[in-house]
Amino acid sequence: MSYSWWNTIPENLDPTAITIFGFPLRWYGLMYLVAFFLGYHLVRYFTNKHKIQPIKHDQLDSVVTWLIAGILLGARLGYVFFYNFGYYANHLSEIILPFSFSGGLHFTGISGMSYHGGLIGSFLLASYAIKKEKLDYWKTVNTIFLVVPLVYTFGRLGNFINGELYGRVTDSPIGMLFPHAPENPSVLRHPSQLYEMCFEGFILFGILYALWRLFPKTRDHVMALYLIGYGIARFFIEFFREPDAHIGLNTFDMSRGQILCSAMILSGVALWAIRAYKKNHSR
Repeated sequence: MSYSWWNTIPENLDPTAITIFGFPLRWYGLMYLVAFFLGYHLVRYFTNKHKIQPIKHDQLDSVVTWLIAGILLGARLGYVFFYNFGYYANHLSEIILPFSFSGGLHFTGISGMSYHGGLIGSFLLASYAIKKEKLDYWKTVNTIFLVVPLVYTFGRLGNFINGELYGRVTDSPIGMLFPHAPENPSVLRHPSQLYEMCFEGFILFGILYALWRLFPKTRDHVMALYLIGYGIARFFIEFFREPDAHIGLNTFDMSRGQILCSAMILSGVALWAIRAYKKNHSR
């Protein structure tokens, strides 16, 4: 069977950007660096250009530093508790160390990060930093969530280059060959990482930014809109994404990601209602 250049893209991608003293530097890690750099400057840009609030460089540095720490810590712990607790309960050192001691010591890197865990961790630590720096809490939080979709795109691009989090088997010409798929690597699969990068990244940002510019009242609800928008987009894309082999489908044949996104949507709706109620009753 012949395939087009599109179908074979993952087979021609090398997840390692460069090897330094025997340790591979992967594109996935570099994508994180690009994402953090972009996020910092986008928050600074929107805050200054639209005069959202006066903010000093050291204040923004503090918030972003805590935010990054929350993403990394939360994403790692989220993966451990949401997706693979049974394994890590018996391999505690591998939660934070990039080495495996099974069958001898060998470098593995930090494998396994959870978006939902990163969201929770970054929210908690960024909230601490915002209050510590005495910034307007909701103005800062909503500005951050406005730019999150663009930052998020680089994480999914890193997943695509790594050939991980691929989609389910398909006979559609849009499918791709993912050589690391444990079963049938020679069949086409949905490039679900690119679906997520597009819908949960670029398109979601476009929607949030359009609402932010055209309807100023929505600026108080960007976080809620993000939770709802991302949750809906990810919920439906999960139908094209291959469920984790060691988890499969859960209640009502939903993936673990769909369960977490359902909670995310409900949280967004509840947050909007609470914020609207408080604003209407504070007049």
